[in-house]
Amino acid sequence: MRALPHLKQFTEVAEQEIMHSGHVACPGCGAAIAMRLALKTLGRRTIIVFPACCWAVIDGPFPYSACSVPVFQVAFETASISAGAIRAGLDITGKKDINVVAWAGDGGTFDIGFGQLSACAERNDNIIYVCYDNEAYMNTGIQRSSATPWGSWTTTTPGTDFKKERKKNLLEIMAAHRIPYAATTTVAYPDDLIRKFRKAMSIDGFKLIHIFSPCPPGHKALEKDSILESRYAVESRVFPLYEVEHGTHYKLSMDPPQRPVRDYLALQGRFKHLTDEQRDFIQKSTDEEWARLMHFMKVSEAVE
Repeated sequence: MRALPHLKQFTEVAEQEIMHSGHVACPGCGAAIAMRLALKTLGRRTIIVFPACCWAVIDGPFPYSACSVPVFQVAFETASISAGAIRAGLDITGKKDINVVAWAGDGGTFDIGFGQLSACAERNDNIIYVCYDNEAYMNTGIQRSSATPWGSWTTTTPGTDFKKERKKNLLEIMAAHRIPYAATTTVAYPDDLIRKFRKAMSIDGFKLIHIFSPCPPGHKALEKDSILESRYAVESRVFPLYEVEHGTHYKLSMDPPQRPVRDYLALQGRFKHLTDEQRDFIQKSTDEEWARLMHFMKVSEAVE
């Protein structure tokens, strides 16, 4: 299977610009690109909840906001439950046509907000939860998170003390909750991102969208290479694009010709300390994870 037809078409991108210029994101920030595309899809009848994260700063100082929709800034661990409470309040007042989106980084999702995220998923709160994943605590100085991949430099895993644990698999964890919809996407394929946001908007219950989000300072990468890094993450199978419905139905969004993981690693200074043997280990681990995903795909097809 190769790239699906919808990945070759860019006609779905709306002309409206809801996110304004003047935000304070770093040049090349994947999270800023993702927000722009997401808001184009979600529309103005949207409320966003930010925990402590890069976007709590990117949006601008009060009373200014680059998002141009209502924004709530909440405690680090409470993005999901705050969004769920807002959704409940809107439902009570009969305002069913407003999108409620929790928008959090990997620190607030994989780590600090994980318990609350699980609780909201278990309750099947009718929100869209977005994790823009830059694979470390970038806003506070590039500390490692459980989303940081094996082998990566961070300020808390420097040099030969690079991270020795594998990245937590968020989609598998959320699939185990049997939520209606979970998906991965990146800014390198905007039509895929938009299609998945539209699908999430059409589904009642808890939805999670996991976005690979390059951070040039944290990844020690060139600002101009954020889209290329996102594309290489998919092509190398480090970050495959797929969907899971109700925890059991797996669907692959893209199966490109495989690119060596070394190409992806070479774009980022956070991996420059690795030996050839260590790079080979990452390739082997990536191949194993892809085989595991393909197994889930086959099981899903067999059930259907």
